[in-house]
Amino acid sequence: MKPTASVAPEPRNFFQDVHEVVRLIPAGRVSTYGTIAHYLGARQGARTVGYAMMGAHPDASIPAHRVVNRLGHLTGRLHFATPTAMQEALEAEGVRVEDDRVVDFDQLFWDPAVELA
Repeated sequence: MKPTASVAPEPRNFFQDVHEVVRLIPAGRVSTYGTIAHYLGARQGARTVGYAMMGAHPDASIPAHRVVNRLGHLTGRLHFATPTAMQEALEAEGVRVEDDRVVDFDQLFWDPAVELA
């Protein structure tokens, strides 16, 4: 009897993992680069999550506008089609933004470690 070859699992792509998590953020809620990185096991990976979000803008299925910095600031806004597109997308979902910062950030914050537990 011939042994069967084991098939190695396909390597995980961190950017794809980030995009999968971001797709789960509900409309009207926001998460942070660092929180997503921590959830995916990359405690110091906030910047890498930011890079993943920069590449996500052409894909409408990834709500990149829902990812902000740890203080609720729209630090990714300059990577959108226009400097106000991120704010406009959030406001269309009922999220108030003042001075490039999410109002009521603490109440709107979505933590995948808590929400997906």
